[in-house]
Amino acid sequence: MSDDGGQMLLIYDDPSDHRSLSLDDASSTEESPDGNTLSLEEVHEAIPYIGQRFLTHDAAYEFYSTFAKRCGFSIRRHRTEGKDGVGKGLTRRYFVCHRAGNTPVKTMSEGKPQRNRRSSRCGCQAYLRISKITELGSIEWRVTGFANHHNHDLLEPNQVRFLPAYRSISDADKSRILMFSKTGISIQQMMRLMELEKCVEPGFLPFTEKDVRNLLQSFKKLDPEDENIDFLRMCQSIKEKDPNFKFEFTLDENDKLENIAWSYASSIQSYEIFGDAIVFDTTHRLSAVEMPLGIWVGVNNYGVPCFFGCVLLRDESLRSWSWALQAFIGFMNGKAPQTILTDHNMCLKEAIAGEMPTTKHALCIWMVVGKFPSWFNAALGERYNDWKAEFYRLYHLESIEEFELGWRDMVNSFGLHTNRHINNLYGSRSLWSLPYLRSHFLAGMTLSGRSKAINAFIQRFLSAQTRLAHFVEQVAVAVDFKDQATEQQTMQQNLQNISLKTGAPMESHAASVLTPFAFSKLQEQLVLAAHYASFQLDDGYLVRHHTKLDGGRKVYWVPQEGIISCSCQLFEFSGFLCRHALRVLSTGNCFQVPEFQFSPQVWLGSV
Repeated sequence: MSDDGGQMLLIYDDPSDHRSLSLDDASSTEESPDGNTLSLEEVHEAIPYIGQRFLTHDAAYEFYSTFAKRCGFSIRRHRTEGKDGVGKGLTRRYFVCHRAGNTPVKTMSEGKPQRNRRSSRCGCQAYLRISKITELGSIEWRVTGFANHHNHDLLEPNQVRFLPAYRSISDADKSRILMFSKTGISIQQMMRLMELEKCVEPGFLPFTEKDVRNLLQSFKKLDPEDENIDFLRMCQSIKEKDPNFKFEFTLDENDKLENIAWSYASSIQSYEIFGDAIVFDTTHRLSAVEMPLGIWVGVNNYGVPCFFGCVLLRDESLRSWSWALQAFIGFMNGKAPQTILTDHNMCLKEAIAGEMPTTKHALCIWMVVGKFPSWFNAALGERYNDWKAEFYRLYHLESIEEFELGWRDMVNSFGLHTNRHINNLYGSRSLWSLPYLRSHFLAGMTLSGRSKAINAFIQRFLSAQTRLAHFVEQVAVAVDFKDQATEQQTMQQNLQNISLKTGAPMESHAASVLTPFAFSKLQEQLVLAAHYASFQLDDGYLVRHHTKLDGGRKVYWVPQEGIISCSCQLFEFSGFLCRHALRVLSTGNCFQVPEFQFSPQVWLGSV
């Protein structure tokens, strides 16, 4: 090693002495980077020397590249030189360390600041020079100059492999990656699968996640018009194989694809049963074509997300959203959902009011909360977490009156009177606040666990986007995978032994007619019902916890008409009878879950 930490190997320009090497002090052996001892003959073969011969300049480059990798650096082609005269052409080439030279700082051009990227170049002087020699009509390349003095640290073997020069994706691996991308798996999953296939340790493939991402990105940079044609052909091909596959599209004045929506046969069947409450997630973009993407999803009777449809739009105008909703309702044979949850978008809100006038529009609370850090962190500082806790408390209240009073106190306490985000939230409170939404069926999709499951499902076919034409295949694979997973989960849940906790006949009946998922939710309420007392009033029942002396919930029960309702509105909101109603039914000697419990048939095991 040299004094400055760089490796020194001096080669004298003396072709008569091919052994004039020194690594500080040349001897008969040298330690290789991997710790193995090389013989003198092997050293001569492994290290360039003056007079060394190669048939082509490419062969010389490959040799020097192999040497560089062993030492801990990479190389690049630098200068070429030629001589005057007919037929002389290229006569000399230079290969240099990848850190040779210096990157000039860009200056401002036309008043615009230039982006100066960080460079690894530091003026390193290591190089290999080869010259073309013609003897007896035979052409060869000889080493005529070599220096291995580096002004920078050399990399360890486990580091040098990450240099771009030593990373490559073979044609076979490219085909494998493109096949994986069509299935919708993530790049991390692709890497792990290929590591297992090649029996290499994690992180030891000859390419990185960034290389795979760049490869997939390169396939997106295709002619958009050709992409659109391929996409429509793909949809038509699916339609020919499955007549129940539905898709609609519009073309602009130049006959280019403007909007397209589609749904699969299994999705349409699922919507017929589970389409009362849906999420229309419009927070994603398909980067392959930079188009807004909308995805309709819901939950089935096992609490598992299910796919209903997909749409790609040219823009997010009122006209585009209206077309998307019209196409979706058309796919679903004219049936609009009872409730639709979306992100906050004024054009979309207006489109829903026009195309789904009988549908309750609500905002996905997890989409709203996801924007809180950017909205309130700076304004509230250290009080942000306290404010967020108070917001959640208000969000879960049952009474609109309590919410209004609490909101006013919260604004005063945190000094948010002039905050535009807090004012916008209050202005749209009827779309996201539970006191305003409890009378509408949302199938539990406001719960954080359900939102995470839905988001994970969507990310499954967004994680590996390649070409537009492949996207419809990726979605189909994800939907088919989810359908199979649901069938397996259904079988596993049905095979599980149901554990009864109360011994009540109503619990046994519920276990026989509801899915295990739905039964577990109702069972929670049955267990809690035992802790409540009921008092008959002139117009119904008052139910409150046995430790409370005041308050409680009002329950109205008309046995002759099969009607029961509670002021907590859990049944209307989630489709499950609440502890208060169950307590009244138990008091009234009701030993089975009433049939009206099945009005949202989503929870029935027979569906």
